[in-house]
Amino acid sequence: MKKFFAIFVCFVMTLTLAACGETPTENIEPADNPETENTAEPAEDVPENPEESPEESPAEGGKTLVVYYSATNNTEAVAGYIADATGADTFELIPTEPYTSADLDWTDRDSRVSREHDDASLRDVELENAVPDNWGDYDTVFVGYPIWWGEASWVLDGFISANDFTGKTVIPFCTSSSSSLGQSGELLEEAAGTGKWLEGQRFRSGAHEDDVKDWVAGLEL
Repeated sequence: MKKFFAIFVCFVMTLTLAACGETPTENIEPADNPETENTAEPAEDVPENPEESPEESPAEGGKTLVVYYSATNNTEAVAGYIADATGADTFELIPTEPYTSADLDWTDRDSRVSREHDDASLRDVELENAVPDNWGDYDTVFVGYPIWWGEASWVLDGFISANDFTGKTVIPFCTSSSSSLGQSGELLEEAAGTGKWLEGQRFRSGAHEDDVKDWVAGLEL
């Protein structure tokens, strides 16, 4: 009997020790692991996408463009001086049907510009390209033209109507042997309907580079 009782006691103790050695793994949550808690970073300190962080993203825009139409190269020269002074890109407005010297003879009542001046319906000048590449990248736009009968050359009309100037600072400039800037810049602003247009500047034909660069510096762009 004693032998049987001893065997029974040993059997019970064996079962007890086995039960103590088991651990119900389904009750362990990740938060119960101290190493996990100590190494985890606060979620607000880690951006989901580092590229979207303001410190990492480069500023967009800020570029300058000089757009111009030049009938006799005077406006083109001034546009080049402005581009050199500002590091700007340039965009030339080229009529699909270029003006010849005879076309530009305003003293001839039968010349092309004279007929266009007398009949506004003839002023719809088609351009090879009216919309500059990457137009949205430019914050500042210089717009240059010769003065025709006190107005900006109507070659610019297609460019003005084809582009949205919203959010852009626009600075007109013109070349003329005798005429002033007049209301040419204001009329372009009215036609554009958008953009922040600054007061423009008139340069004489054959303007000196230093005069142009002094004007640009005074704009404090």
